[in-house]
Amino acid sequence: MTIQLAGERVSCSAAAVEAALRWLAVRKDGGPLRFLHHAIEDPGGESATVLGCLIRPTASMMRATPETRALAVWGLLLDEIGRIGAAIRCDTLSAAFRLGGVEWRSTLDDRFRQLRNLPGGFEVPPPTTTTPMHRTWRRVVSDKLSPVLSGKLAALAGDGEAWRPYVEIARASFSEPRASGGRPSSNDTQPVFVERQLIAVEMRRRTVHRRLTVRNVVACENGVDGYTARALTGWDGDLASIPVKAIFGCRVETWPGEPDVVDLRFPQPLREGDRHEFISLACDDDLDAERHWVNVEVDHHGIAPRVVDGEGKVTGGLSISVIFDDCVPEACWWYAEQTDCERVVRPPAGDRHLLEIRRGVVEHTFVEPCRPRGEYGIAFHWPRP
Repeated sequence: MTIQLAGERVSCSAAAVEAALRWLAVRKDGGPLRFLHHAIEDPGGESATVLGCLIRPTASMMRATPETRALAVWGLLLDEIGRIGAAIRCDTLSAAFRLGGVEWRSTLDDRFRQLRNLPGGFEVPPPTTTTPMHRTWRRVVSDKLSPVLSGKLAALAGDGEAWRPYVEIARASFSEPRASGGRPSSNDTQPVFVERQLIAVEMRRRTVHRRLTVRNVVACENGVDGYTARALTGWDGDLASIPVKAIFGCRVETWPGEPDVVDLRFPQPLREGDRHEFISLACDDDLDAERHWVNVEVDHHGIAPRVVDGEGKVTGGLSISVIFDDCVPEACWWYAEQTDCERVVRPPAGDRHLLEIRRGVVEHTFVEPCRPRGEYGIAFHWPRP
């Protein structure tokens, strides 16, 4: 099956869709949403070549941003996976496409190994190899998923409005708190999911002087009356705290004996599903310290993926911007889920993590969701005498 878009014929055959799905499943360094977004933003790249049959039909969404188009395809895939029915097939697809809130391992075979002990999934006792998972994967992607997606993509290519429900399905998949299989939930996990977190940092010399944070949260249980905030910079074993102030939608309560930890209390307790926006400010007057990064530790149920409106405004996800004064680093880069030592290793020239410093400002919005217990941020490399 082919569809016509802007004078070009685009393949929507089941075989092309199957090849795209298999390519997404074997990626080691990220989930499908990331590669769908890259394919749309970089039409000359490898991902665009392989995923063309999935992303080109979204051109019918005339004024949609790349983020929205990627979410549309992701939502369509989620919807069809949800219709598969059999538990074994759904579990296999969840492992292949990193669904269900589990901290899936990098390779497809390793992810299938994680399924062996899944209650009710495969036979008891569980199989000693991943052969049953691979066999199920091959059948379900070729016999069930690809043919259906092929037909849906052809239909959606001519109707931009029909994509909207799938965009909402994708967004809703990130708005529910999800457990992380590789990171056991802790009693210290804050009962909120963050839909948007904007961080604006003002540097003085080599220090984070002011850090303004806007958070839009969703309560994950009844009675959520605040958010515990702690601003720390430096290295493990030599961390320095920064006082936190309430700016909007909250008030500060300090912890006895721990002045660096504050509770940002809400005007009234939230019920499960309630949304609330609040703003805090951290100020550091120690201008002699040297900071190597701006870091965000996810001590709650996670942060949604990037969403940008038609005017380029970030309406979802984690976004960090840093303004430098006369002291500008030699290089900046973003990192995700790295140790203190790993994140300060400067990436090589041309690496996608490197960020451009424009007129003393660097910024980055994380495309994928930020997972519980993970750390995300922007690192600096300062010039040496």
